[in-house]
Amino acid sequence: MNAHLRRVVISVTASAVAAASLAACGGDGSEGDGSGKGDAIKVGLLLPEDQTARYEKFDKPLIEKEVGKLTRGKGQVLYANAKQDAGAQNSQIAAMIAKKVDVLIIDAVDSKAVAGAIAKAKEAKIPVVAYDRLAEGPIDAYTSFDNEDVGQLQAKALLDALGDKANSGQIVMMNGSVTDPNAKQFKAAAHGVLDGKVTVGKEYDTVDWKPENANTNMASALSALGKSRIVGVYSANDGMAGGIIAALKAAGVTSLPPVTGQDAELAGVQRIVAGEQFMSVYKRYAPEAAAAAEMAVALAKGKKIDGVINELVDSPTTKRVPSVLVPGVVLTKSNIKSTVVDDGVYTVDEICTDRLKAACEEIGLK
Repeated sequence: MNAHLRRVVISVTASAVAAASLAACGGDGSEGDGSGKGDAIKVGLLLPEDQTARYEKFDKPLIEKEVGKLTRGKGQVLYANAKQDAGAQNSQIAAMIAKKVDVLIIDAVDSKAVAGAIAKAKEAKIPVVAYDRLAEGPIDAYTSFDNEDVGQLQAKALLDALGDKANSGQIVMMNGSVTDPNAKQFKAAAHGVLDGKVTVGKEYDTVDWKPENANTNMASALSALGKSRIVGVYSANDGMAGGIIAALKAAGVTSLPPVTGQDAELAGVQRIVAGEQFMSVYKRYAPEAAAAAEMAVALAKGKKIDGVINELVDSPTTKRVPSVLVPGVVLTKSNIKSTVVDDGVYTVDEICTDRLKAACEEIGLK
């Protein structure tokens, strides 16, 4: 485990806390030493980018909805998206402070670069909930998915897909951005499963998680290793998997090696149906968003969050941060219906375009 990201497990499981987060209102309901504000609070929500579909389609509306429920419709969510610009995000935080929000939920573009702005929020007595990525600085709470679990799920799925071919060639590892602490955890956890079982021919830390950068990296790997020698690709998310698969096709690879992913983006799910991408990690955004909203509303009202959290996490700058970590689910052809369809994330019609009708029927998506 990353030395800066030590976790202390509390006495309840992540899934139990996630369920409790959806049903509860205002943490454990006990009053802290805060302002005693009523429901008419202002929540500043800052998300990192709009290239990954999840933020605008899921996270933002889910958090807005939950804040509304917890404040009986009286709470207000002020929103800003940094579009992968750390400097812009710091300016957005300053603007939120000037607007006197009661609490901030921040998904950091750059976990280190945001620390100074978070310190200024703290000086203004505005609590901060780090969302999805563990921001540095004096944060009050954190919620995300269990990133070590995600990296392990991806790596184990890749090994399962490779089977006897694991030692017959080399794999390429396409990790996320070095500015994202989650990427470091995915990478370390995946290595913990893969090391000694496969040969990593090329490995990349992909700037800004961008699919086009993953595409360029994969083209370089193909040139260096040769397309016949690559038996699998560890891709840290679905967006990059799309760029990787495009590079494989452009190189004339007709029998695609297993490629992993994460986020269960619609395009990723469709590639899984088509047999182009082997798997993704489906992360149920509703429990994560609910936990963030619940902690934020409670902190804004000066209430304790002891009854919400399930772990304590150390960042490089802050020890024992009260946290909620939510587990992920391996998504393959076999469980698309029981996960993203049954949960209402996508409809069968959205997934099964004309091009995919036959493939959908083969796996029971009708």
